[in-house]
Amino acid sequence: MHSRAEIERSLRDAALRVTAPRRAVLAAVHDHPHADTETLLAATRARLGSVSHQAVYDVLRALTDAGLVRRIQPAGSVARYEARVGDNHHHVVCRTCGAVGDVDCAVGTAPCLTASDDAGFAIDEAEVVYWGLCPVCRASPAHR
Repeated sequence: MHSRAEIERSLRDAALRVTAPRRAVLAAVHDHPHADTETLLAATRARLGSVSHQAVYDVLRALTDAGLVRRIQPAGSVARYEARVGDNHHHVVCRTCGAVGDVDCAVGTAPCLTASDDAGFAIDEAEVVYWGLCPVCRASPAHR
């Protein structure tokens, strides 16, 4: 968890005005990595008392645009948000329960991370999603 001072400094460094909703949403994203909007709304309401869906959506958009938050949306899933930004990491998603985890970028020879034809783009990020079963789902009687 990040302290209030760290959250406020992050907002200021990103040239965003420090407001109670921005502080609360950014703290919620730090506290709940890979959370969906409804989870972040509930966490923000727990901090502030009352905040509208639209306010949370607007703050998430501003935080994403400022590079403080990363929005991911694995196929078949709702959008999720994380505060781990600035590195080229990937995700692993459970096919059964939808749990999401971070996977550090492969190092060395990794053909999937180098485009065979960049089509003239200056590529600065590769998004890879690994799919499988999380340990909890693998251990369930239905998957043995």
